[in-house]
Amino acid sequence: MINYIWLFMILSGVVAAILQGRVDLVTTAALNGAKDAVAVCIGLISILVFWLGMMKIAQDAGLLEKLARLLRPIAKFLFPNVPLDHPAMGYILSNMSANMFGLGNAATPMGIKAMEELQKLNPDPKTATPAMCTLLALNTSGLTLIPTTIIGIRLKYGSSDPTDIIGPTILATFIATSIAIFLDRFYRKREFQSIKG
Repeated sequence: MINYIWLFMILSGVVAAILQGRVDLVTTAALNGAKDAVAVCIGLISILVFWLGMMKIAQDAGLLEKLARLLRPIAKFLFPNVPLDHPAMGYILSNMSANMFGLGNAATPMGIKAMEELQKLNPDPKTATPAMCTLLALNTSGLTLIPTTIIGIRLKYGSSDPTDIIGPTILATFIATSIAIFLDRFYRKREFQSIKG
């Protein structure tokens, strides 16, 4: 559906430019947009490579395993129907860890794999399980301790202090994650009561 929306927006913009005799604006905007996209990507590569390298060092040093062990009780609370030794739990823990370090691009594949593994536990493949809904809520709210992608963008565009976003990011994502967990628990309990009653 989103592809059709983007296609409509692009085509309507081109048609409006043609009707106004300003096709040159479309060409200029397309070329400038492509140039800016490449510049932003190149700027982000350095920060992503740095943090992915740090994650690799942390993994080799056993820190990620310790972080996963630290997060395991929280994950068990959030995902009570997922066995601790199931591959889904490993992907969930990796996804949560990557999100905490603001590595959304690195967290996405782990989130997708977690969903695939959760689907294997799903008795009704056409309906999302509570664990799937919880994972989606956590990914959407995304508790972040170090917003590496945002720091990279601010660095690219010459911010005088690219890291001053860390405090507000921690606060905002903590509130968002707390609300997401509260609502997830609320609706899960409500669903359970409606099934029971």
